[in-house]
Amino acid sequence: MRETITISLPAGLRRRLDKLTRQESLNRSDVVREALRQYFARREFQRLRASLVPEAEKRGLYTDEDVFRQVS
Repeated sequence: MRETITISLPAGLRRRLDKLTRQESLNRSDVVREALRQYFARREFQRLRASLVPEAEKRGLYTDEDVFRQVS
């Protein structure tokens, strides 16, 4: 089920949104939904990463290269 919400945007952000929707033949809701999906996915990734970093550091994994070497 979908629900309608109202948000306020600064004029410049609104203009950018409208320009994008015209260029890509989308509507505002499509863009905002995708932006929220990406925002939530990034937040979840950051949360998971923060919870795993201490364990990784205990194992001597500090960089992406360390992880790559471990799994290769």
